[in-house]
Amino acid sequence: MQKVLIILFLMTSLVACTPLQFAVANAPTLSYDGQISKDVAYGQFPRQKLDIYVPNIEQETFPVVVFFHGGRWIDGSKDQYKFVATTLSNKGYVVVLPNTRLYPDVKFPTFLEDAAKSVAWVHENIACYKGNQNLFITGHSSGAHIGALIITDRSYLEEQGYKPNIINAFAGLAGPYDFVPKATDIRDIFGPPENFPNMVVTNFIDGDEPPMLLIYTDEDDTVYPRNLVALKAGIERAKGNVETIIYETGGHTATVAAFSWANPSDLPVPGDMDAFFKKFLR
Repeated sequence: MQKVLIILFLMTSLVACTPLQFAVANAPTLSYDGQISKDVAYGQFPRQKLDIYVPNIEQETFPVVVFFHGGRWIDGSKDQYKFVATTLSNKGYVVVLPNTRLYPDVKFPTFLEDAAKSVAWVHENIACYKGNQNLFITGHSSGAHIGALIITDRSYLEEQGYKPNIINAFAGLAGPYDFVPKATDIRDIFGPPENFPNMVVTNFIDGDEPPMLLIYTDEDDTVYPRNLVALKAGIERAKGNVETIIYETGGHTATVAAFSWANPSDLPVPGDMDAFFKKFLR
């Protein structure tokens, strides 16, 4: 009965993503029996830190998942998404949760540069945490946008000395991949207007990017599924590798809330993501 009440609470209020909702979602992570390395620096700035979750499973090495949190490029923290890390870690992944710098402290493309820097750090150092060279990227909302852009606009990883082929595959949850900013703060983040094309993931598709899984819900009225349609069409035109999943129910946060023990929508997102990643193990 207690879990039912919590699920009903999350169904009605998770959209707000308040500290209370995150506290509820993260409560079972207190019993996570893997190893957590907190606030590992990948750069010199305070937000350039990441957390690493290593499974307590009898295995020498594990594939690696990097998850970028959402928050409209202005909000959010790795500390809020422990439930994502522990769920994926319990499936047999080393999971990395990076922070990047946020607006208004920085604007586009600085947070993309931070993200690429964190991925380069993972590629170079994750063996020290039982990670192997199977590297996957995922993220929710603005985090999905960040993850998708650093693997399609190859300039970000090239600045770190790498190419997107160090990444096996990408899975994006409700990402705003193809839009023109309208809100005043978002226009300021990505502006001036002549710079807007540089933040559109679809503009950088050439067919050579890592395989991509695009996950949405039909009821998302925050980041509309047309973003999926546009990016999927662009990848298919370039003869790239793309798969899509559109669940019938659930709003914008449902795809990430599905990683919580109190999954308010019962969407099978973690299992679907895991199955997709396993197709591309090297």
